[in-house]
Amino acid sequence: MEEKKYTDGEPDYGLEAVHRASLSILKEIDRICRKYGLQYMMDSGTLLGAVRHKGFIPWDDDADVAFTRDNYEAFAKVVQKELPKEMRFLELRDLGEAFYDFTPRIVYLPSRTYGDTEEMRFYGGRLDHLWVDLFILDELPEKKWAAGWTKLLHVLVYGLAMGHRMQLDYGKFGPAGKAAVWMLSRLGKMLPMKTIRKLQYRAATKDKKGKSSLLYYSNYQPDFLYVTVRTEWSGTAVDLPFADTVLMAPKGWDPVLREVYGDYMTLPPEEKRAPAHSSGELTVY
Repeated sequence: MEEKKYTDGEPDYGLEAVHRASLSILKEIDRICRKYGLQYMMDSGTLLGAVRHKGFIPWDDDADVAFTRDNYEAFAKVVQKELPKEMRFLELRDLGEAFYDFTPRIVYLPSRTYGDTEEMRFYGGRLDHLWVDLFILDELPEKKWAAGWTKLLHVLVYGLAMGHRMQLDYGKFGPAGKAAVWMLSRLGKMLPMKTIRKLQYRAATKDKKGKSSLLYYSNYQPDFLYVTVRTEWSGTAVDLPFADTVLMAPKGWDPVLREVYGDYMTLPPEEKRAPAHSSGELTVY
């Protein structure tokens, strides 16, 4: 079923409108988590914005938060009944047999980011909105071979899931990569997405033993598989100022940002200061 169109009110355009809508989602996440005694953490560009800009990165057009596994699963049980009508918790199963990624998100329904494209129709319009990504931190084995095996499993499962994309862009892969993606996606196309989602969950939670001091982003692969954080950094949240409010951040926000970005206080070249997650529509109603 195609996503309901929210077009009440006059449209607003540009990054200021995007930031207002994203901040409203972040405030709802914060409210819900504090109500139920849960912890989340600003992550990626949102965390960087909090530290470097005291709010959104001026040219950023999305927002990200992270949860440890237990906090995420508790949040997922209550979030939908707590959200206002203009927001929706989008789970992996909501896309049916279509695959975009393994990241759940909270979408802001009265918005448009891509417009009426073939790809957005493929996803039933559910992804044609501003959203906040919900990343999950799972335990990673401390032994290098075991950590490597865990990450390899995620790459393989992601390859299977790519068989449920509308189309594949092989241009980003070398010869070996093209062959691997072709084989995995062909095999994955024969498997229902429900099965592939179960495989991803099992790969993410197989090391949940409480014995390792390492965590990794289990549902943001393959992009963030290079990132490993420690439980003393991301196992506990602290408050940081953000725009006109206070949001939760990892206790070790400095080593987390260094792990992800390196010298994170240095601004990127001016030509790279541009929105990265939309086509330029960026309409909020």
